Amino acid sequence: MTSVTPTPENSRIDITQPHTARIWNYWLGGKDHYEVDRAAGDRIRELHPDIGEYARADRLFLGRAVTHLVTRAGIRQFLDIGTGLPTADNTHEVAQRLAPDSRVVYVDNDPLVLAHARALLSSTPEGRTDYLDEDLRHTEAILEHAEKTLDLAEPVALMLLGVVIFVGDDEDPYALVRRLLDRLPAGSHLVLSHTVTTPAMPDVDEAVRFWNEHGTPKLTQRTPERVARFFDGLELLEPGVVSCSRWRPERQGAEPEPAEVAMFGGVGRKH
Repeated sequence: MTSVTPTPENSRIDITQPHTARIWNYWLGGKDHYEVDRAAGDRIRELHPDIGEYARADRLFLGRAVTHLVTRAGIRQFLDIGTGLPTADNTHEVAQRLAPDSRVVYVDNDPLVLAHARALLSSTPEGRTDYLDEDLRHTEAILEHAEKTLDLAEPVALMLLGVVIFVGDDEDPYALVRRLLDRLPAGSHLVLSHTVTTPAMPDVDEAVRFWNEHGTPKLTQRTPERVARFFDGLELLEPGVVSCSRWRPERQGAEPEPAEVAMFGGVGRKH
């Protein structure tokens, strides 16, 4: 584990229980995890050997989606909620590489992410980045803070990658996403990814059951059809809600279509 200077924020870090952000970091080859996370991550990989591919597929999906939004849709503002631990090609790095004036607000409520937030706050001189320690459910607080960096009268890309899985059905995750989108103008986009349950991948369900028994926070699987509901009322870009590995993959020549992973995603445009 990378050493972290004690602060009031990271005193909230619980190293006795595996945590999804740290396991995700472990699967991506990062350094910000503890033995409890590595043990849980290895056990989940035993139950579902391809699980590490989800993390990589989700990260590559982020890069392709941001690239499309910057180069084809002219987006220069990003609200990235459920940021996770900094790794390679974070949202601001992809966006500002293509458009240096891009502005990004990151939001997460994981104390370990907060402890490493300075890595998310680097920016080109022309652009800006900011970080907010807040829960996805607190939409008004998020939007109020975001307005300090973003102009909510201009199109914004709302990035919700692998985060609404932590909002149970009893909390109406669809209404929560809608509250955020309702405050954004026409031309804004939703980029969302979500772990799915499907008969084609029964071992995923077993891995999720293990996680919900031993890890934190608990997650809710949804079918691909229920994931697609988050895009209701939006113009869903081709190829729709699909395996993240199959959302506009960069293939060479006659390369076969990438294998499916149980992390599905899509991009939708608000009219």
